[in-house]
Amino acid sequence: MSNRRLIVVSNRLPLRVEEQNDTVVLRPSSGGLVTALLPVLREHGGCWIGWPGSVSDANIAAALNQCAAANYSFEPVALTAAEKACFYEGCCNQIVWPLFHSLPSRCDFDPGYWDSYCAVNEKFADAVEQVWRGDDFVWAHDYHLMLLADCLRARGLRCRMGYFHHIPFPHPDILEKLPWRDALLRSLLQFNTIGFQTVRDRRNFVSCVRQFLPKASVRRIGRTFLVRCENRSAVVGTYPISIDFEEFANAAADPAAVAAAAKIRHELGERRVILGIDRLDYTKGILERLKSFEALLAANATLRGRVSMVQIVVPSRTEIGEYQQLKLAIERRVSQINGKYATPGWVPVHYLYRSLTRAEVIAFYRAADVALVTPLKDGMNLVAKEFCACRVDETGVLILSEFAGAAAELNCGALVVNPYDTDGVAAALQLALRMDEREQRSRMHAMRDNVRANNVFHWSRSFCTQTTPLRPGTRAAGLPLGYAPKPRADSRTAAVVA
Repeated sequence: MSNRRLIVVSNRLPLRVEEQNDTVVLRPSSGGLVTALLPVLREHGGCWIGWPGSVSDANIAAALNQCAAANYSFEPVALTAAEKACFYEGCCNQIVWPLFHSLPSRCDFDPGYWDSYCAVNEKFADAVEQVWRGDDFVWAHDYHLMLLADCLRARGLRCRMGYFHHIPFPHPDILEKLPWRDALLRSLLQFNTIGFQTVRDRRNFVSCVRQFLPKASVRRIGRTFLVRCENRSAVVGTYPISIDFEEFANAAADPAAVAAAAKIRHELGERRVILGIDRLDYTKGILERLKSFEALLAANATLRGRVSMVQIVVPSRTEIGEYQQLKLAIERRVSQINGKYATPGWVPVHYLYRSLTRAEVIAFYRAADVALVTPLKDGMNLVAKEFCACRVDETGVLILSEFAGAAAELNCGALVVNPYDTDGVAAALQLALRMDEREQRSRMHAMRDNVRANNVFHWSRSFCTQTTPLRPGTRAAGLPLGYAPKPRADSRTAAVVA
């Protein structure tokens, strides 16, 4: 393994900073990015750069230093209240997020939002410059930082840089609505490697390059594409993100997790349990899912009193009005279902609106008979993979949206559905609840094998291999024979973790 450092750059640090009575309190962050990347950083060492989640930076650096490990540290990027409003709540969440999820009607193309997006990417570039050493690999993550490489190249940094896109990438017919689409694509091509979750996302990106940057050349090489634009080349590939399988499996096998799962089932009255667990977002299909569960109860009177749905919603973007309205709509739907079907001693839907600890999440994964993972559109969705990893007895059924990136890998065992098809999802729920244990084990075994083999370390290695400099005359990383990086303007060299 290389001893060179990894510099992870993302919008948020894997720690959430809160201020209580003038004291800084650090709490672990949740979400797929943290789940996937923190194990990689622990393995390789280096630094994680990101916004700590507070507009005040008083005492934050000192608190973060206390959380640093022997081989990695955290570097905060301070954002003002105005930057948070225009960059994060504005450009990221009212332009890029809905547009890239094929919902342009939800976009607000305010030019001020884009100006703030450019300025904040420069701010992140400042932080990278402060910690970067000549042989570090800079790995930027997700749609908040699509301009980062362009900012760093303009400063003369010639380090190896990779970008991984965690959310879907839109078709050209969608991206064309973005006023700054050409600048965005040119900036992305300043990275050495650009990674996507699925073949569909990669195909959309390449199609956008061909349509909006007609002078760029695109060449397919094996499973990747080599895109050359304005004297720079980028490798574009598909690298499905994953989890630390063994960490989840071992935690799920712990007697404490078994006992916690048994307690949940006891409190639910030993009924069949359908689990939904999502961050609060309109792309997760929570309302559609509840509608399908209601359709199941309406069509199958014998299931009433025998099955309960647990819907966990993790608070997210609570300051944005649209998300506040979504929360109210979910609560109304839950209330309607319970008001219509509940009986003494049985509640159809148990609704939890709060963040959970890792131990609590694993207990619910073990307690559930069925996981209902039905986003309307999702880059990957690691909940599906976490559920499989935690099913150490290889029972349980996964119902998975065909519009989740995970469907490409887990269709070997999941019941794949269209989340817009209310009756179809209800039928899949009925099938899952009736599935015998032998078929459950067969399906779950296939999915667990896939997640085990394609774990988060396989993901990081496959991506980073594409960014390793090559010697002339060698063939690797999907690049053509004889390809080599161009000479640097300075004497510094850079390589990637291997």
